[in-house]
Amino acid sequence: MIRVVALCGSQSADSSTERLLRVAAAHAEFLGARVVFYRGEQLRLPLYVPRSREQDAAARELLAAVAAADGLLLGSPSHHGSLSGLLKNALDYLEELRDDPSPYLHDKAVGCVAVGAGSQGPVNTLRALRDIVHSLRGWPTPLGVAVDVSRALGPGTANPAVERQLALVGRQVVEFASARRAAQACLVVPRPA
Repeated sequence: MIRVVALCGSQSADSSTERLLRVAAAHAEFLGARVVFYRGEQLRLPLYVPRSREQDAAARELLAAVAAADGLLLGSPSHHGSLSGLLKNALDYLEELRDDPSPYLHDKAVGCVAVGAGSQGPVNTLRALRDIVHSLRGWPTPLGVAVDVSRALGPGTANPAVERQLALVGRQVVEFASARRAAQACLVVPRPA
């Protein structure tokens, strides 16, 4: 089974960011993935300190989940044209995976969703998310979604065009992760002579 970790960078309960990221997660689940969702309180980790010997239990749990995941979904509200501090701090913790056999987000598909009022902020936030994923050796899905909530949300849900985009992001994470897992299974390591 494909394992996906969803990280929602909003602290507000039932935020538009969470609602939209859950649409992508639901489509990943529909395709058979097991999605573990982290939001708000679960991501309120101590400020990341590089190479600290002490780690919060919640940080250790998050790191274990990301290390075991085949793919991720990242969602952030646009905060002054970039991602939320809550999500950025959680992503900073991934530095602790630097020495893993598969460091950081190596070979993981990552779908990105950015949300805000207007178009400029979410587009900048989406770009920042994709840049971070590249820096962490992950594979951003071909489609990332920048959502202007003033145009995209109806009463409690996304409009059909946005829902289709979110579904595609969820699908791309699952399909890439499945293809990557199949490719790994086919690799033959030559024996030394």
